[in-house]
This record gives sequence, structure tokens and C-alpha cells, in this order.
Amino acid sequence: MSRPVRARRSELATPASNDWMFEKAARSGADLVFLDLEDACAPAEREAARGKAVTALRELDWGRTTRAIRMNAIDTWWAHGDVIEVVTGAREALDVIIVPKVRRARDVWWVDVLLTQLEQRLELERRIGLEVLIEEVEGLQYVDEIARSSDRLEAIIFGAGDFSASQGARVDTNFDPVLPYPGDLWHYARSRVVVAARAAGIDAIDAPFPNYRAPEDYRVACERASVLGYVGKWAIHPSQVEIANDCFAPTPNEIAHAEKVVAAYRESEAGGRGATGLDGMLVDAAHLRHAETVARKAALLGINGQHTERTHP
Repeated sequence: MSRPVRARRSELATPASNDWMFEKAARSGADLVFLDLEDACAPAEREAARGKAVTALRELDWGRTTRAIRMNAIDTWWAHGDVIEVVTGAREALDVIIVPKVRRARDVWWVDVLLTQLEQRLELERRIGLEVLIEEVEGLQYVDEIARSSDRLEAIIFGAGDFSASQGARVDTNFDPVLPYPGDLWHYARSRVVVAARAAGIDAIDAPFPNYRAPEDYRVACERASVLGYVGKWAIHPSQVEIANDCFAPTPNEIAHAEKVVAAYRESEAGGRGATGLDGMLVDAAHLRHAETVARKAALLGINGQHTERTHP
């Protein structure tokens, strides 16, 4: 069964217990908003937060935003109720469930089976998608099998916070190393996640950035993740949404160049040739493939190459 294609440049976290935040989240412009039943909720509030999430999912105007929840991990006693109560209450108003702390493929299978049974009993017309968080070292060890564990799975998210605790890394509250460290402490983990996701034909989403008062540092983190092949990043504050949306979209110049590459290659191909030259550079089938990827992303986001390239402040 084919997976729906969704924009995921920004995934905004909103505590499901804080219903006064819901309308702002719905108007934030995020590609996806998830109402968090897990870490953002105090344990005593998690059951009551389910009803608040259902009301928000059903009654607010979300526009084109993908509506999601983050459930509690399957080894907690909240997990079963999170899925049963929210899906039963929200029905078609819920698009995606985010599963945290996934360690093995069987964790995803557990949620998949429960969802299948619910969808059949409730006679839902649309299947609910899944995203999973890799935030345990065991999950990274088995990320390839996790990425192929369910045809519901649409994205893998790297969660640096819990992952740093699982690995025993010495980091600060922004998950950066407390001692001098060359390069990106999480480059290996990020690379493993994005390769596993791409090999399985699904999206990769980068970790949250807790320091929401450092927008330029967040921009740099977004740009680095984008270079690696991530399609988006978590936002823990609405102020981060616009930055992520900007960084994970192809620029007008990138789109215009991709269009030129496609046109040059097709012209060469029509003349019985393969590789050709464009602006002093070789253009072959690999360049065509990259250009078509840029074009697909631009089409998904509804943007084109007709404007001047963006300039970052």
C-alpha cells in the first residue's frame, strides 16, 4: 500500500495538557503539529490530556497542517490507552501517531496491529500513519529493520535528548558537548538514521533544538541536517517554524538550476547522447536524478524558481 506524501519541514511539539496553546499551534504554519502525550505532559496529566487532544484535533481549523500525537512508549501503561482513546475519539481527524523510544521492529508492529484492529472496528476510511523516534542506542543498532517494519511508517526522527542519556554522552541542556569536541557529536547517529530512512523510502526528521532563543543557531542546525538529507526538523517553539520551513525548502535558484539540468539532459538524450555540458560542468544521469528530486520537493511545497534567491539574515 502506497504511503501518503506529506511536507515535513517543521514538526511542532505542543504539550497535549496545555490546551491554551493549541490554537497558536494550529496557526503556526508548521507542516506537522503533534500534541504530545509523553514527555511534555506531567505523568498525572497524561490521561486527561487525551481528551484535550481529541477535542483540538476535531474542532480546530488545522488548514494544511498534518495532525499528529506523540503517544507514550509501548513499555509504559499509558501506551494502550493513548492509541485506543485518541483514535476512537478523533477518528479521521488524526493523521499520524509518533511512537517514541523505539528499540526494535516489534515495537512498531505492536502499534501497527492495534491500529489495524481499531480502524476495522471503527470503519475508518483513511489509515493512520506512523513516525518513530530513534532515541535509544538499541534503536540505532536496529534502525534498518525498524525502517522497514511497517508500511504505515512514514518517517524516522532522531531524538538527541534521550539518545544522549542512553549513550551516556556528556552534553548540556541543548544536547551539545560540555567539553571541546571537533565537528558534530551526533554525526554518526544522524547519518545512520537518514541512510536507513532513505533506503526504506521514508523521510528522516532531525532532533529538537531546545534553545529557542538562539534562532541563528537553530538555522545552522537546520541547514546542516538538510545537507545530510533530512527533510525537516522538530520545532519546540512556534518561533522556530518559519526557520525550519525556509531551510528545508529548495531555494528558487536551486529549483531554476534543476529545471535547466533537466532541460539540458533531455535535449542531449533526444539527440542520441547521454552526458552533456551545462555552464562548464558535466551533466549526466546522476545530475538528472538529483534535479528531479529537487523538482519533486518544490512541487510538494508549491514553490517555483521564478523569484530571486532568498537571503538569510
